[in-house]
Amino acid sequence: MGSQEEEIPFWHVNIPEAQRVLECPEFLATLSEKDRQIISTPDAQFHILSWPEVQHLIATNRLDLFERIPSNLRRYFEFNWKLKQEYGSVMQFILSQRLHWEMPIEARAAPFQDLDDLKILRNDWPYGVASSIVHLVVWTKFELEPDPVTDDLTDHARKEIDDFVREKFSKRVGEDNVIWFKNWKALKSVHAVEHFHVMLNNPDPEFVKEITAGDIPMSQKI
Repeated sequence: MGSQEEEIPFWHVNIPEAQRVLECPEFLATLSEKDRQIISTPDAQFHILSWPEVQHLIATNRLDLFERIPSNLRRYFEFNWKLKQEYGSVMQFILSQRLHWEMPIEARAAPFQDLDDLKILRNDWPYGVASSIVHLVVWTKFELEPDPVTDDLTDHARKEIDDFVREKFSKRVGEDNVIWFKNWKALKSVHAVEHFHVMLNNPDPEFVKEITAGDIPMSQKI
């Protein structure tokens, strides 16, 4: 006989019994099999990634293995579903409420030459990583040049990001405590606004507050 968690509908997992509904919520109705399996997992059984594990996934380009804690993934889908009802798209919410940028997005200078062309914010819905790890997103008004053959970054674009990350983050928290990545096209949740991710291991909270202008992730506001 399976466990109680295995016998109940997947949308009941991690939800108090008093809050469960008979029908699958609309925001969970069209999940991929992978996301459905994650949400079907009790939070207590979810593996939280350590800093060495995070470094390994990024170094080996296994970005697809980054996952959110099941209950947070559920909240993420519900939040995005509501955003689409109110703003029309997640992108429009990001532009108007998080970045305060207007379309068309136009850079004032070459990549990383004008700080007004970028914004560093907390990741609203970070992955399931150790609590000592801070997940940031660097949003840019300029393109991060892709290789037309591989769809990955060009060597030049990668060097530009490396130089920026080293100057902006590594000098403050140490090379071993910083790592960055840019999601593959298939993994992006926001396609129209250029961005890449930076993870910091055990940074000074005041430094994080300084570089994000005191930003608070949406997942902590709702």
